[in-house]
Amino acid sequence: MGIFDFVRRELVDIIEWLDTSSDTMVHRFERHRNEIKNGAKLVVRPGQTAVFVDEGRIADVFAPGTYTLTTENVPVLSTLQGWKYGFASPFKAEVYFVATRQFTDRKWGTRGPILLRDPEFGAVRLRAFGSYAVRVADPAKFVSEIVGTRGHFRSDDIEGQLRNLITSRLADLLGESRIPVLDLAGKQDELGRFVADRIRPEFMEYGIEITRMLVENVSLPEEVERALDRRTSMGVIGDLQAYTRFQAAEAIGDAARNPGGGAGEGMGMGMGFALGQQVAQSLSGTQGAQAPAGPPPLPQPGAQFYVAVDGRQSGPHPLDALLQRIAEGALTRDTLAWKEGMPQWTPAGEVPELAPLFGATPPPLPPQ
Repeated sequence: MGIFDFVRRELVDIIEWLDTSSDTMVHRFERHRNEIKNGAKLVVRPGQTAVFVDEGRIADVFAPGTYTLTTENVPVLSTLQGWKYGFASPFKAEVYFVATRQFTDRKWGTRGPILLRDPEFGAVRLRAFGSYAVRVADPAKFVSEIVGTRGHFRSDDIEGQLRNLITSRLADLLGESRIPVLDLAGKQDELGRFVADRIRPEFMEYGIEITRMLVENVSLPEEVERALDRRTSMGVIGDLQAYTRFQAAEAIGDAARNPGGGAGEGMGMGMGFALGQQVAQSLSGTQGAQAPAGPPPLPQPGAQFYVAVDGRQSGPHPLDALLQRIAEGALTRDTLAWKEGMPQWTPAGEVPELAPLFGATPPPLPPQ
């Protein structure tokens, strides 16, 4: 075998990349001394782009299709390598296949909590996580800005940088929007769109386009969530005293159904005594709170009446106060009076409770 047969065998006739992985973004086509035979076939499959690089400079970019490499379809490379009249010998170039399909279900999340000022809870710490999808929109820029000279580039290799951009812009948006914490669950779709719009220009600086952005959860610290759960439970219970009385009655019923014997009876008596105290406290409305410093005010006996004084309503007045007004002459039988349950205002002398207060009225004097 002569020297020319050896060179002919070493040169590559077909340049292609069969992607069998799910996370490879860029693959460099490897061959002997980076030499490509004149007239070689280039096969670029759907979802791929081929980028030719000459000594670190981006040359020609090929969309999906099959090509015969000549000076006509690699004009930039031909100019860079100085072939004006066609390839007279094998040419050298690095070929990078770039996957342009979508890379979906990429995860993001805040490493540390985001400190915000909430109008209801004050200063709060939030955590968030979600997913996003990207694709390479500018293969030449992506190879130049991100891949460099690496022969194999996976989506995980850039995920950290993209995640940091997402969480940073999300923190800015949450601080600027001033959305209350309890309303964030209903704003997750809007937050996803806002974050995507904010970071899209920054992703494009790397030649990457974000196609989908999802905010799946925004959560508070565990201790704050527990406090909210207790607050929600109290709201569901409603009347706390009524609920306490119900619990005490249920406990007494359970103790009555399980009296036991011997020591169990003594324990049941002790439980009954304690539960009795609990019921008494519940009925008095003092469970869980200190007793008042003094006794409540004495109740006012008897009915309470309103009276009309100089065309104005006065009262309510107890019977002893009305008796004093009668003695002073400020209240007469003709004074209108009313109490709860009466259909209308009535002269005081005609009200059964008030008529006795005026005493007996003597008959008129006989004529002389």
